Amino acid sequence: MSADPPIPPHEPAPRPSPQATHPLEEQRRKNRDAARALGFDPYGRRPEGDGPTPLAQALRLYDHAADEAHKQGHPDARPVVTIAGRVVLLRDNGKLVWMTLRDHTGDLQIAVSARDAADERTFELAKLTDLGDIVLARGPLVRTRTGEVTVWCKSLWPAAKSLTPPPDKHAGLTDPELRYRQRYTDMWVNPETARVLAARSAIVAAVRAHLTGAGYTEVETPMLQPLAGGAAARPFVTRMNALGIDLSLRIAPELYLKRLLVGGLPRIFEINRNFRNEGLDRRHNPEFTMLELYHAFGDMHTVMEVTESLVRHCAAMFAPAPGSGPLTLPFGDHAVDYGPPFGRVRYAELFGAALGFDMTDTARARAHAAAHHVPHQGLDDWLVVNQLFERFAEPTLDPARPTFITHYPAAVSPLTRPNPDDPTLADRADLFIGGMEIAPHYTELNDPDLQAAIFRQQLAGQDDEESTFRTYDHDFIDALKVGMPPAGGMGLGIDRLVMLLTNQRSIRDVILFPLMRPLA
Repeated sequence: MSADPPIPPHEPAPRPSPQATHPLEEQRRKNRDAARALGFDPYGRRPEGDGPTPLAQALRLYDHAADEAHKQGHPDARPVVTIAGRVVLLRDNGKLVWMTLRDHTGDLQIAVSARDAADERTFELAKLTDLGDIVLARGPLVRTRTGEVTVWCKSLWPAAKSLTPPPDKHAGLTDPELRYRQRYTDMWVNPETARVLAARSAIVAAVRAHLTGAGYTEVETPMLQPLAGGAAARPFVTRMNALGIDLSLRIAPELYLKRLLVGGLPRIFEINRNFRNEGLDRRHNPEFTMLELYHAFGDMHTVMEVTESLVRHCAAMFAPAPGSGPLTLPFGDHAVDYGPPFGRVRYAELFGAALGFDMTDTARARAHAAAHHVPHQGLDDWLVVNQLFERFAEPTLDPARPTFITHYPAAVSPLTRPNPDDPTLADRADLFIGGMEIAPHYTELNDPDLQAAIFRQQLAGQDDEESTFRTYDHDFIDALKVGMPPAGGMGLGIDRLVMLLTNQRSIRDVILFPLMRPLA
């Protein structure tokens, strides 16, 4: 921007203010109207040129030699910048107004002096500025007597008036409930929030780049599905008026992605939004993001290698010293080391070590479940075994070492190909990091008759509650009859991966707008 933005000769008449709900808001409305009376548009407009310089970039432009030369009376060669940001600190010292601006790159101080401002109304605008306002400022970069690099403003313009008073400057916005509801405030009051959410974007971009570089094709499959399949979960249901049919928001893209394997795409992935009409907790949100990937003529081991490489690649983005030293990142009380090969342990081995008996001893499993108040009534024997496994065996994994649990019972993995050496086991592996399941991996089932039998077995004997989220997908069976190549498949929870790499213990901290219970 080479010159101050021109002020339109005829500003619109002030609009009537709605009834203020708080005295501080009313004062802000008065300041807004006073700024308008000075000839400023309190809601700004696009500046001339390429727009404002990001604050971190402007800070790097400071020229110490030019600043010192100017102080000695030499011609002014100090860099002049135009910046924009939200006012997060403000001090009025009479003839000098100090403000700290914040944008997505950081903070930078500005000063508006009655002596050095381009005109009187610029200084008057500074006096009318409130915490939370977004402003544009232009001036040379100087270093103050306290050593802080500062934009010494010649010009100041409003960009957006904030009518809502910010949170208390000492307490900040600390209530988690309020932070999630008012993410728009949380992001500028708490820079860590913005950092985490920016890191999420970088992780997703890195996942895409890594996989496309490895020869995978990104695809998109339907979010609205006649049948919600690919997982045992309760779907959200909606009505399509044009066709007069009910549709479900997808609970998983699996069955559509496998149709693409049938169609001839050999390596595919989708970063997809899934929706499950279930509970909320620190690790679950009804709307969440998954990476799902399929590799034709691969198997469980193929996609395990892909996941290990991918997770290590993303972790390297956050290493204290990228490219050297251990690849260890904090997660809560743990220091997770992503550098060494990930651990691998069989389901049966982990079960036996944790519970003291073999997983095939279903009678003892039922007795153990009853003794420890683990749900077991009305459940299949293998579901009881798996309940015990999740309660007692999974927590014995070292949370600081990424580990694959392999060879799950086939009875609890209905879409997985049975192990060729022992059909009671499935070629399935789940990756655990930091005490969380991150990604399941499968050698996919491609026998249409066996898959149809498993679908029927799932539906047989289920009560009304269970049958609401169990489906028989005839079209998917027809697709398998056409012929799907043997393949490996995996699903990686993007939200949980971001939690791990940014050291956030709640899924709500890595989602821009988590679902909240209505205040009413």
